[in-house]
Amino acid sequence: MYAAPSSEGAALISPAIFGAIWVETGNAAHCGLLLFFMSDELSPEVFDAVCRQADQAARAQERLAQANTEAKNELLLAIADALDEHAADIEAANALDMLESKENGMDAGKLDRLLFDVPRVAAAAQGVRHVATLPDPVGEIVRGYNLPNGLRLTQTRVPMGVIGMIYEARPNVTVDVASLCLKSGNAALLRGGHAAERTNAATLGVIAPVLEAHGFESALVQSVDQYGRAGATAMMEARGHIDVLVPRGGAGLIQAVVRNSKVPVIETGAGNVHIYIDRSADLVKAIPIVLNAKTQRVGVCNAAEKLLVHEDVAAEFLPQIAAALTQANVVLQADETSYDILEGAAIEGLELNHATEEDWDTEYLALKMGIKVVPSLESAIDHINIHSTGHTESIIAEDYAAIEEFTKRIDSAVVMVNASTRFTDGGVFGFGAELGISTQKMHARGPMGLREMTTTKWIGYGTGQVRA
Repeated sequence: MYAAPSSEGAALISPAIFGAIWVETGNAAHCGLLLFFMSDELSPEVFDAVCRQADQAARAQERLAQANTEAKNELLLAIADALDEHAADIEAANALDMLESKENGMDAGKLDRLLFDVPRVAAAAQGVRHVATLPDPVGEIVRGYNLPNGLRLTQTRVPMGVIGMIYEARPNVTVDVASLCLKSGNAALLRGGHAAERTNAATLGVIAPVLEAHGFESALVQSVDQYGRAGATAMMEARGHIDVLVPRGGAGLIQAVVRNSKVPVIETGAGNVHIYIDRSADLVKAIPIVLNAKTQRVGVCNAAEKLLVHEDVAAEFLPQIAAALTQANVVLQADETSYDILEGAAIEGLELNHATEEDWDTEYLALKMGIKVVPSLESAIDHINIHSTGHTESIIAEDYAAIEEFTKRIDSAVVMVNASTRFTDGGVFGFGAELGISTQKMHARGPMGLREMTTTKWIGYGTGQVRA
């Protein structure tokens, strides 16, 4: 087996699940992986240990599932206060992770995601407080009715049980997942990636004593980081111990889990996110939208990666947006038509490259953007539906008919109209936080909040009925 290029996604998963072929996607810090399942080899010792942790979590979750909303909210508020109180300790642990990652050559976008300083800990704590204010989905009656024989049926929301999470170096996710799981009555078993290992350990070290002080077991929120890559592999094998597994990170990580997990998986999306500039677009309005979507935070899944421009406005709009993106140090990967327009625009400082076919499927997570001129709304929709990861797309247009066609035909979890793609976020949507952005089409699609972390149970109330 060849040695895999260094990437955070690769560091989370045991090499046993990868084949020998790794494909470079054009970003050395974010390699795409051509994955082949080679064997189900895993460490029996680690597997047993992870299953024991999951079983401990399940037993602890039984008590949590019986807790009322008031008790869960009190717990969350206490966790938020503890995070504020120990923010400096978490920052100190994070500083060590940041230093090591810089020395290992982590790019700026990923370093930004890894940063968990006092202000970001404070923001995470506020997110926990927000979750405490949200309606509790547990016990909600989805529907109910009486059968002709008098049997009364109700479909009621209940916790899933033990939710496993495999994610890359984003320490805020540790707090988000813990708060959402606790409010929805679930236990959390986490694998947060080597790059954030110290930060995550410090964060969980703050949460654990709060759980115990409120009469719950610290096993409700645990990490398997101590087992390294083998811990992630064991989680994927732990069917019957973990109820559902959620991967969150780059495309390589997500697909590795989706393809190889024996535990049911909710697929979250890498973000090959598009913005389409229609012939009817207000071009003045479009420029700050594109800039925000691309540059406000480059290392996140809702950052725009591709810009499609209708040919009728390309000659006017492309030099304007390219000049603005150049000021923000964005490298442009252009198709032939847009390349010719921009090459002739003489934009000072512009870094312009010819796009390859690979570009249209790449999530850059960097100051890079693919640009393509399209002849029609139809061709824009077709291109997006072929190359999108199903996360978020946006249309900039004033033509109502074009907007309606775009929103109806784009097959993604979220579609924005005359707005930045950066709004696809559980916090922004009013969920307080999010487990991830689901790009599948099962019970959860888009930002996953409390309701998406429950399943349902049917209860039948009878008075002695028997089936004839």
